[in-house]
Amino acid sequence: MGNTLIVEKLGSILTIGLNRPESLNALNVEMGDELVTAISNASGDKSIRAVIITGSGKAFCAGGDLQFFTGWKGPKHEAFGILTNRLHRIIIDIRHMPKPVISAINGVASGAGFSLAMACDLRIASIDAKFKQAYTSIGLVPDGGWTISVARQIGIAKTSELLLLDPVLKAEDAFNLGLVNRVVPSIELMEQAKELARQVSSKSLTAFAQGKVLINQSLGFGLADQLEAERNGIMSVSETSDFIEGISAFLEKRVPEFKGTA
Repeated sequence: MGNTLIVEKLGSILTIGLNRPESLNALNVEMGDELVTAISNASGDKSIRAVIITGSGKAFCAGGDLQFFTGWKGPKHEAFGILTNRLHRIIIDIRHMPKPVISAINGVASGAGFSLAMACDLRIASIDAKFKQAYTSIGLVPDGGWTISVARQIGIAKTSELLLLDPVLKAEDAFNLGLVNRVVPSIELMEQAKELARQVSSKSLTAFAQGKVLINQSLGFGLADQLEAERNGIMSVSETSDFIEGISAFLEKRVPEFKGTA
């Protein structure tokens, strides 16, 4: 694979490791393109019966790469349009993959990283993992299907709490809310994830693929439609003074002073 992923196949299990540890595995265009390719290849490879997505270093994925946005010379909405185009393709391809996808969350999962984890069929977290919605704290709105996957998983009231207050959730908090299936010691994360992958890969992929289609259909308002609505939303607010203040405050490690109105 390229420079931003570590892809390893062991028997019928494929592990995709996000590999930008210096930026907490933040998603940039290169990683987005490589993830699209890796997921597409895994989906079409009949020898692969389960996929694990995890992160290198101390993070799962810290969200979109802020350096990409701050370094963009044109209108900010163009940068968000480019990156969300990759992210949303990844989310849809994971949901359409006719085999189980497991996220092994080894550390921080925030912003787009949170969305990526939620798109997977099963989620197993290290005790050291942390979850943060993150978007609204810098003046943005969620993307990557967060508003549909989290709301369906934990309900409107708790989702609104995460949206409005943006707390940091420890792994046990996420488990208690129903955001993850299991929490395990850090040293055991990958072996437990692989054991889970072995268990699900031994079952009927034909039945699973059709079951996954039915789960996707049960979302009602289509995932693709919701992703497009999120994409339009985040592109729109990326041009506001609140986002400019939010990202400046984040990079300067200070509390933002938002002044925008609805």
